[in-house]
Amino acid sequence: MTDNPTIQFTFAVDDPELDDDRRLKIASKLLPELRNSDEVEKVDRTEDFNPEAGSKPGFATLVGVLTAEVSIKNIKGFLSFLSDRLGDKPIELTVKVGDKEVSIKAKSRQELLESEKIAQNLLAAMGGDNGHTQNG
Repeated sequence: MTDNPTIQFTFAVDDPELDDDRRLKIASKLLPELRNSDEVEKVDRTEDFNPEAGSKPGFATLVGVLTAEVSIKNIKGFLSFLSDRLGDKPIELTVKVGDKEVSIKAKSRQELLESEKIAQNLLAAMGGDNGHTQNG
């Protein structure tokens, strides 16, 4: 077990007017930026654990969906990074800590940044905040 636990964020632009091709372009542009970001431990396309019949196993990914692992101290920076790039688009975000998971639909930059509180609350509920709560 690492001394620096991570929180898993799975996210995608949640705009019904975007087709799969546009979602893929957004994710493809964001992926290298996130990989080069200091806030992100690991990021990849999200695997589809329920692929359609006839799909090749192990090769199915969800179109336009990325999963990032972020250390606790970098949550705010990561969400700021996302809001800078996707702040004007609705985003569906799943925050996962251990076996606890919360889905969030953010329609604005402010709602996306408020996801930090939800992640911190999940950590606290699991007893994983190690007494390092931050205010402000």
